[in-house]
Amino acid sequence: GKNVRDWLYVLDHCKGIALVWQQGKAGETYNIGGRNERNNLQIVHTICTLLDELHPAKDGRPYAHLISFVKDRAGHDRRYAIDATKLETQLGWKAQETFETGIKKTVQWYLGKI
Repeated sequence: GKNVRDWLYVLDHCKGIALVWQQGKAGETYNIGGRNERNNLQIVHTICTLLDELHPAKDGRPYAHLISFVKDRAGHDRRYAIDATKLETQLGWKAQETFETGIKKTVQWYLGKI
């Protein structure tokens, strides 16, 4: 659960791709990142907390009791880091969602609540 990833709300990612398509320079590379690095354990606990709030389990137990750990696959990267500075400075892109608002919208979507 200690592997770190940069999390970005899907619509922010789509808007970044569209901006690059419309205004980016041909042949250039633009990284799209959310500046929201979290480890996998933080993510799963956030999702469990949101599920407890939005869709409580029928047995009343918190979803965190379902967390289990598995062995990492061989060669699994500990951290993925995205530097979106070029996209931000050259094309003016910025994620509109914070991690907290984006993950809540994502969970709500999976629950069919948006």
